[in-house]
Amino acid sequence: MKFGVVTFPGSNCDHDMHYTLKSLLGQECVSLWHKDTDLQGCDAVVLPGGFSYGDYLRSGAIARFSPIMEKVIEFAGRGGYVIGICNGFQILCESGLLPGALLHNDTRKFICKNVHLQVVTDKTPFTSLCEPGQVLKVPVAHGEGRFFADARTLEELDKQDQVLFRYCGSDGIPSKEANPNGSMGNIAGICNRERNVFGMMPHPERCADPVLGNEDGKILFESLIRNAR
Repeated sequence: MKFGVVTFPGSNCDHDMHYTLKSLLGQECVSLWHKDTDLQGCDAVVLPGGFSYGDYLRSGAIARFSPIMEKVIEFAGRGGYVIGICNGFQILCESGLLPGALLHNDTRKFICKNVHLQVVTDKTPFTSLCEPGQVLKVPVAHGEGRFFADARTLEELDKQDQVLFRYCGSDGIPSKEANPNGSMGNIAGICNRERNVFGMMPHPERCADPVLGNEDGKILFESLIRNAR
């Protein structure tokens, strides 16, 4: 499977993503610059974490207008796989590829720690190897990760089975105490109705190497690779 990882001014997780996809999972992986308009025949495009354009206006709001995003939107419209992690998730919401918005954490502080995620559904290409109710330990690192959407959108996300992950305790139960940023419904990751665009705030690429003692994040990429095959 061929992946393309987009680098925006301020991206800082693009190399982590390259390492995970190429070195750990053995997939073809190319770099895509934010001014490119050629996706180089990729099967999947990844928008990595970081601080695109320094988050000067609003996280992801400027990156959404980068030349490559027009092609990413077209690619997604044709059914191409698109993944957004952290800042990438923010960009996907700003571009309209995913519903909702990411606001400042309710603590107004930057958060960097391991959290637990409850797998909500296995009916997506990104979670097909997971089991509903399974608990994954994945790190977060963000200042604007509070997922927000109106009541109708939240209802639709649940109705259409578009919520993939919720913040939970180590026991797998979502709770206010386990919610690191105040996200509505403890939402940590969602997909679009067509199930080819996926965004999440935690960083699965940071827990995919056995050297780190945690490989929980690898299952997301393995799910997509197997599904594509």
